[in-house]
Amino acid sequence: MAVPKRKHSKSRRDKNRSAHWKLSLPGISACPKCGSLKLTHRACKACGTYKGREVISVSESK
Repeated sequence: MAVPKRKHSKSRRDKNRSAHWKLSLPGISACPKCGSLKLTHRACKACGTYKGREVISVSESK
């Protein structure tokens, strides 16, 4: 079995470990109807449309 010749420093060890825990950004796109940002494959919270049809009734008074 292979054994390391020298000890890895704490900073080198932590640099290796940090690469696997990075978060990825969610897919965000603009709504084709109102232009607000929304998550992909989900209904728009601002206007309530998905794939060109209204699926959620959104009240305009905010």
